[in-house]
Amino acid sequence: MPRKTTKTTDTDKGKRQHAAEIEGGVMIRPVPLTRGEQVTITYDGLLSYAGADQVYLHSGFGSNQNWQQVYDHKMVRTARGWETTFEITDGSRLNFCFKDSANNWDNNYGKNWSYEIHEGDL
Repeated sequence: MPRKTTKTTDTDKGKRQHAAEIEGGVMIRPVPLTRGEQVTITYDGLLSYAGADQVYLHSGFGSNQNWQQVYDHKMVRTARGWETTFEITDGSRLNFCFKDSANNWDNNYGKNWSYEIHEGDL
């Protein structure tokens, strides 16, 4: 299991927000993930260091073996790495990996990244 570090940051609206940093150059915020809310994923991993000119977040919902609602999110280069923000539309699990415009993949050594989604307050 990748090492996870949780950070707490202040948003521009004054709310406290937790972010998880995971080995492989991935940060996800806010955590925990909640259905109906926006999530931002930042990637500064293998493809970034290989000089990718464009990175896509390849995501889906459900079990890690049977992804549903699969979509490629075009990421934007920022000072932190490649980022994209989207809404969590399903209440099961978010699974994702990354690819570049040359179809090179970073799938966390075949494990992908996978997060449980919550339906609301814990």
